[in-house]
Amino acid sequence: MLSIGDLSRRTGVKVPTIRYYEQSGLLEATARTDGNQRRYGEAEAEKLGFIRHARDLGFSLDAIRALIELQDHPDRSCAEANALARDQLAEVTERIRRLQALERELQRIAEGCDGDGTAGSCYVLRSLADHGACETEHS
Repeated sequence: MLSIGDLSRRTGVKVPTIRYYEQSGLLEATARTDGNQRRYGEAEAEKLGFIRHARDLGFSLDAIRALIELQDHPDRSCAEANALARDQLAEVTERIRRLQALERELQRIAEGCDGDGTAGSCYVLRSLADHGACETEHS
């Protein structure tokens, strides 16, 4: 059995996050010692590893909850898991598109200024003051 600190070190998940996952129902409440310390077994460590990996991939807590539900029922179709993964991929692809647009706009602004002038004539400051001058849509 692992203490919460041992579980944290083993999985790389911070103690407050482990507690949050318990409160949100992603991890089941664990057994406690007579001294009221949490104790975790191998199953909890594996589930926490699953949650951490899914979070690293950007899945929401609701999506992770659905994925855990599927994992707990191995006889069910994996179509829902596939749909969740495809939705996450689409979200990441869109985020990358927006970041690339931001990169292009920032590059344009930075390259428009040689840094030798004064703040009153600075291309960077003028560009930031006039959102209509942006060449790419970003939010």
